[in-house]
Amino acid sequence: MRQQMRVTEQSDNRLRKTLMRTLVGQMGRRAETIILPLELLRHLKPSEFIDPQEYHQWQKRQLKILEIGLLLHPSIPLDKSDASAAKLRQILQASEAKAIDTGKNSEIMRALCNCVVSLAWRSPDGGTTDVCHWADGYPLNVEIYNALLHSVFDSKDETLVLDEVDELLELMKKTWSMLGINRPIHNLCFTWVLFEQYVVTGQVEPDLLAASLTMLSEVANDAKKVDREPVYVKMLACVLTAMKKWCEKGLLDYHANFDKGTVVLMENILPLLFSTTKILEDDVPCYITSPQDSGDVVDDSSGNKIDHYIRSSSRNAFAKMLEDQGANGTANVEAQKVSEVLIRMARETEELASKEKDIFSPVLKNWHPVAVGVSAVTLHSCYGTLLKQYLTGMSPPINETILVLQRAGKLEKALVQMVIEDSADCEDGGKSVAKEMVPYEVETVILKLLKQWIQERLRTGKEILLRSKETETWNPKSKTEPYAHSAAELVRFAKEAVENFFEIPVNVSENLVYDLTDGLEHFFGDYIKFVASCGSKQSYLPTLPPLTRCSRDSKFLKLWKRAACSVGVDDPTQNTTAERNHSRPSTSRGTQRLYIRLNTLHYLLSQLHYLDKTLSLSPKVTPPKSRFGNRRQLGSSYFEHSRSAIQSACQHVSEVAAYRLIFLDSNSVFYGSLYVADVANSRIRPALRVLKQNLTLLCAIVTERAQPLALKELMKASFEAYLMVLLAGGSSRIFSRLDHPMIEEDFDNLKRVFCTCGEGLIGEDEVAREAETVEGVVGLMGQSTEQLVDFSIVACEASGMGVVGAGQKLPMPPTTGRWNRSDPNTILRVLCHRNDRAANNFLKRTFQLAKRSGSA
Repeated sequence: MRQQMRVTEQSDNRLRKTLMRTLVGQMGRRAETIILPLELLRHLKPSEFIDPQEYHQWQKRQLKILEIGLLLHPSIPLDKSDASAAKLRQILQASEAKAIDTGKNSEIMRALCNCVVSLAWRSPDGGTTDVCHWADGYPLNVEIYNALLHSVFDSKDETLVLDEVDELLELMKKTWSMLGINRPIHNLCFTWVLFEQYVVTGQVEPDLLAASLTMLSEVANDAKKVDREPVYVKMLACVLTAMKKWCEKGLLDYHANFDKGTVVLMENILPLLFSTTKILEDDVPCYITSPQDSGDVVDDSSGNKIDHYIRSSSRNAFAKMLEDQGANGTANVEAQKVSEVLIRMARETEELASKEKDIFSPVLKNWHPVAVGVSAVTLHSCYGTLLKQYLTGMSPPINETILVLQRAGKLEKALVQMVIEDSADCEDGGKSVAKEMVPYEVETVILKLLKQWIQERLRTGKEILLRSKETETWNPKSKTEPYAHSAAELVRFAKEAVENFFEIPVNVSENLVYDLTDGLEHFFGDYIKFVASCGSKQSYLPTLPPLTRCSRDSKFLKLWKRAACSVGVDDPTQNTTAERNHSRPSTSRGTQRLYIRLNTLHYLLSQLHYLDKTLSLSPKVTPPKSRFGNRRQLGSSYFEHSRSAIQSACQHVSEVAAYRLIFLDSNSVFYGSLYVADVANSRIRPALRVLKQNLTLLCAIVTERAQPLALKELMKASFEAYLMVLLAGGSSRIFSRLDHPMIEEDFDNLKRVFCTCGEGLIGEDEVAREAETVEGVVGLMGQSTEQLVDFSIVACEASGMGVVGAGQKLPMPPTTGRWNRSDPNTILRVLCHRNDRAANNFLKRTFQLAKRSGSA
């Protein structure tokens, strides 16, 4: 016992010597009546110490014990006016400066003995007593007894209890009467000492905790007794509250305090906690669990307490993970991409949930039916709060946000699965726990983000479209890119939008694709209208001159020839011929810009094909669940309306370009001069040379895909111009039947130009079909006047104008613009340009047509 209490041999000798001197002549004296500090002061002299300082320190310790036992914590309360207590305080104060004289004849020693004995032998009722009270006041008695109890631990390994523990406890039992200890207090103190030793030795010996739990069962029995002393109840509340708080501190953050190797300790801590809590609540009067202790738990059942510990520890573990993300090396959350932090947090949260399931759940399951479920719900809520802050507080790139949401969705599925598996044996199937999980709604949020992304892109596209329309000049982008710069910008935007759309790391529905393509098609449609807004062919067609009769020769030509002879001016037909010998193309800048518009449309068409292919072949497009939900038929285009609009626009632009080239740019060599005055001197050959140059330039500017339509429309315009020369050439043109072979030859040459243009760009059959109308009119010009008159009469009757009799007048056949050899107006026009008397008389008699201005 001396060795365990680390009492030196010198101190032991002093103690034995004092006891021997005290008991001389008092062999029947009880040990508990000896006031040990007082006896030590009486019998040990300064000479027995090394120096006066050592003696003074020793003396003050003995006096301090008397002060604590008799003045500060007496077992019987002191009266404030007690003279002995006042005297003892004076002596204690005097001893602070120097050691007091303890000799036999010392007055101060005599006074010390008197006041100590007076205070120690008091009784509660003021009467006589045989019990000495100098070390039985609380908490001095407990501190001394706990010091004795600590001697049961091996001094070489303080986590071990000595084999002689029973013998040592029997020795300690002898002090009970002196210290005022009884069995309940001993049980409580021993419980505390075992628990305290477990804590101070680093919590490495679970047997100490198990022994404390065993002793706690004895305490629980003692606490039920009705004859408990007030001091015991006070001690009980103090000890058990301290133990309870320590247990709760560990359990409120058990993820940090325990691991796979130490989780077994929880099996002892949990019953220890519930035992202390039960004793406090059942057997300690006025014990109230504070909200801080209970975590605002209304129901104090063990299951609900475990629920609180699980939630608290899970939240703490999540907060620690988040803190670690911000203290990773020298980096912090601000310096990192927040999305990366959230992705790591999701992964670590899932690992934490698995750790809960594998390590802690087997222990907690004994106290809570859905321990894993509660932890999963808590972690789900913690990450959900973090995710909500991320989505509402920042505007990161959508790709990063999608990755975060996908990882959050994976985490949510894992946590929900844990709840389902953990709740399989519950009465409600875990519904009460699962209903706490507010869904992340990952798919809904992703869909919302995708729609927002599409709308933002479409707003950007609208700005690009407006800017392009304002700045477009219809000059080619480059020699190798003969289309408008604005189209290149619009296509680049569309391609980037589609490519970026599919770079978003998520599969998309067909409807979402249509949200994007519908917006793009709206832009394309608007742009196509912009490209096609180039006027119409009617603006280039000359006004039809009034129909008149022509005579054999006109005064205009006669006067012109006379003037030419007198002043040396050439014949107008010769002048015109000379001008037409120039073989330069007549295509104007305006017509060339129309060609760029045409190229632009075909460029758009090819790029729409590329976009269609990209959209159709993307593996990220999720097809609709039913064929009725698919807006697009198999093989059809996402840009069907745009493609159709381009076809119409190509037709229109080609037509306008052709009529501009023929009726405006080439007017001087075609409609303006062909067959003027007479046919023989105004043949078509010069016009064909210019036409060929124009065709060469067209093929050089217009892309291959656009050439066939452009050439076809140019052929139509040329044929119409040729018809107008023959039928609406005005007063400067007169024809005779003898001109027919030359006109027929000229038209064959005109047809041949288009048949031989390019490498089969226009087939001979197509040229023949378009030429049928012109050939019919040319054929009429080869007929005699009498035949033409007969044709005219028959045509008028067939058109419902009535039967034409001799000398009968008829209204003028209307000009329909659809000239052909059976049309009354067409035959009439041939007759109007026929230079002979019979035609002149017929027109005058039947239609009352006037002569041409200046006719002879």
